Amino acid sequence: MKNEVVLNPETLLNWDFKIDARGYRPQEVDKALDIVISDYKAYDRKIAALQKKIEEQNKEILDLKHQLRSANESMQLIKNGEKEVTNLDIIRRVSQLEKIVFGDKEE
Repeated sequence: MKNEVVLNPETLLNWDFKIDARGYRPQEVDKALDIVISDYKAYDRKIAALQKKIEEQNKEILDLKHQLRSANESMQLIKNGEKEVTNLDIIRRVSQLEKIVFGDKEE
């Protein structure tokens, strides 16, 4: 079976059947309907594949939203739990450590 869509609206609009004594030739009509049916099957497969992809991506979006929410909560806990360290705080700590290690040289 084909996985490609063969027909387009213009082809359907311009489809011409030969007229027989009792109307259109049944073989031509059957052949045309077989092509239309195969196209509908191809559309159904494409729709099913796209719906599956949408479901997978929606699951991924939900997982990522959950991860983002958890990360934001963790960041808030860290910010609220500890004060932020600034460069001035680091300089003060280094200064205090130097005094402890090297002693007070102002003597």
